[in-house]
Amino acid sequence: MNAIQSRLDIMKPSYMEEASAKRRENILSELQKKAAQAIVNVFETGRPRGDYGKVTYHPKDPGQLTYGRSHTTLASGNLYLLVRDYCAAPDAVFGPNLYIYMDRLANRDRSLNFDERLRALLGEAGQDPVMRDSQDRFFDRVYWEPSLISANNIHITSALGISVIYDSRVHGSWQRLRDLTTDHMGNPSQVGEKAWIQAYVRRRRDWLAQHSNALLRKTVYRMESFKSLMDQGQWNLELPFMVRGVRIDASMVLDAPVRVSAQEPEAARVLRLHTPALCGNDVLRLQEALCRAGHTVAVDGVFGPETARAVQAFQKASGRLKVDGIVGPATRAALGFDD
Repeated sequence: MNAIQSRLDIMKPSYMEEASAKRRENILSELQKKAAQAIVNVFETGRPRGDYGKVTYHPKDPGQLTYGRSHTTLASGNLYLLVRDYCAAPDAVFGPNLYIYMDRLANRDRSLNFDERLRALLGEAGQDPVMRDSQDRFFDRVYWEPSLISANNIHITSALGISVIYDSRVHGSWQRLRDLTTDHMGNPSQVGEKAWIQAYVRRRRDWLAQHSNALLRKTVYRMESFKSLMDQGQWNLELPFMVRGVRIDASMVLDAPVRVSAQEPEAARVLRLHTPALCGNDVLRLQEALCRAGHTVAVDGVFGPETARAVQAFQKASGRLKVDGIVGPATRAALGFDD
């Protein structure tokens, strides 16, 4: 069997292969999956968890504007798909602001590369837990799951081997380098998985090093990092390990902390003089507390000048509060009604 026929055979679709691809999802543990993805996150953003708000643009990057945890680009159309998913989420904080860009994103409008407002919105949206969830789901669907199918098609089962394929799908030109490797030495079933992955990494490194795009030549570190892991025998991606000087351990690949307050909106309100006047039960309770502290004020639930003066008097008498007439957490606590 020649190399061309071998390559054609491994690419033939079949129901058996599709069923096997479904089973592939369970071959890697969740920790191995996150470790594999963390490697690519380090390549893309320098962080094992990735940088969900990272926005970059270089005039020589064929992908043009790039965003998020992994390689989502304007030119590929994937940036449009990601933003569409995010805007469709009911709790997307920046959804309404980003929605106005949908048509231009869909048309891959190159002027968006220089739209500072869009870049700022994308950066801020990266802090929204809804965007982070949208990105995780998107990258799984667009890059990770196809990588599992590609691995299944050529019988790659190791965590490191699948990570190499995932990196190539994110970075680009996986099929081209896969075919060149198979044409040269046969498929993994013939030569063995480890030998094939090692050959693929060498070939891809050489291809990147000699590429006409000077920016791509600078990305040979990706293949060199994989070679280092192979030299260490890290085929199962057993934690911890190092990639480009970054330590990847369990604490780095587990779910990132979610920065969201559990504060009740009513309790979090800062009370002060305002037009129109602030009204409500919290103002009523403030006035009752001021009365208990010996200050004369009408208990009517309206924060007016009289209430502001009473607050200032209380703050001054305390000797340790800022005398500004504003009721924030410190003044609430001193008055004893912060719950």
